[in-house]
Amino acid sequence: MPDAHRIVTRRDMFAAAGLAAGALTVDGARAAAPAVSVPTAPVSVAKIASYDQDLVAQFQQMFDEIGGIGHLVRGKTVAMKVNLTGASGRGRHVGLTAGQTSWVHPNVVGALTAVFAKQGARRIRILESTFRKNYGAPLEDTLLNDGWDVAGIKSAGPLVEFEDTNGLGQAKQYSVLKVKSRPYIFPAFSLNHSYEDCDFFVSVAKMKNHEELGITLSMKNLFGITPELLYGLAPKPPGASPWVRERVFHYGQVPPPAGVPQEIDPSSDRYEGWRMPRLLTDLCGARPIDLAVLDGIETIIGGEGTGMPGTKHAKPGLLVVGRNCVCTDAVAAATMGYNPRAGRHEAPFRLYKNPKGHPPEQLVPPGETQQYADNTMLMGEGAGIGTADLSRIDLRGVPIKDAMYDYEAHWKGQAPV
Repeated sequence: MPDAHRIVTRRDMFAAAGLAAGALTVDGARAAAPAVSVPTAPVSVAKIASYDQDLVAQFQQMFDEIGGIGHLVRGKTVAMKVNLTGASGRGRHVGLTAGQTSWVHPNVVGALTAVFAKQGARRIRILESTFRKNYGAPLEDTLLNDGWDVAGIKSAGPLVEFEDTNGLGQAKQYSVLKVKSRPYIFPAFSLNHSYEDCDFFVSVAKMKNHEELGITLSMKNLFGITPELLYGLAPKPPGASPWVRERVFHYGQVPPPAGVPQEIDPSSDRYEGWRMPRLLTDLCGARPIDLAVLDGIETIIGGEGTGMPGTKHAKPGLLVVGRNCVCTDAVAAATMGYNPRAGRHEAPFRLYKNPKGHPPEQLVPPGETQQYADNTMLMGEGAGIGTADLSRIDLRGVPIKDAMYDYEAHWKGQAPV
């Protein structure tokens, strides 16, 4: 059988269905723009010096620049999936809050809540699947532990709710959401009801690096919508952690529990650098992102959490907003100094160290000497969700060249002083 890491697989070709054959890379070569058009939408970029600036006015301006959202949220339920990767307070060992490093900042969430309320949203729901040691605790408690002004956020709108989506939450059963784009790995997912019971879905993510995928933006943020308390019930070997969502999704070592949508092809590649970009694309197809908001005012570079060796605090001073998640992530990647059409052997998708604690057989793909990940944006393009071609994206606000903060150079200490 040919090496699946060296060729465009049959599953890739079926998923692309002629839309973006050029987006699927061979041997890490840079991808050409797709021959057939895929969706595009405007993206707004802003330079922001501090979380203390008037972010309400800033978001209102950015939303106007991308065509306005009032007609989309008025009288509707808006759900925000926020990025709270890692344990509460993790960043404090370096004298910083989680909002300054790995989490979206509470001021960003508060400002978005206020803007949606001003635009006439009937209900605003703030969602996340909390860190493992907090399972079962209300989401508000997790946020309060990190110093969030939960009462202030609640007062910003007529009806503001919080829900931990790692399990059933307030519902009696999970919602099954089918992948509406061309699926790569899963045809559907079982998710907390909140991802179905909303009219306008927002991915609010941190602009940061990721140890296994290179970068994490609005598309990667959706991994957190998968409920650990469901997928973590999959079969596991004796002595294994009781929560094994990664074994189901990252490595495909065990199937999802009975009664949950199963993989299309259980014989497909098990390497996480191949699986995860495709899985994330499937998630974006199951719960389409209506608005992507990326917090890069302050962040972390070199990894997604402060507990990872070599990570650094950074102040790119950026906000990026768009209606199409692939387009928005492509622009954000460019402001981070990366080529949004980069192949698997180019930065940021070539990875310099193996993640700790992962099964040894998953660390390096067959025939390779280092870990890599395929480009999630190109997987989204191949599935027909949106374009990663900057020449086709209508950029509003600050030009990329004026906004750019070179993550790679700053991480390596090579950026000019």
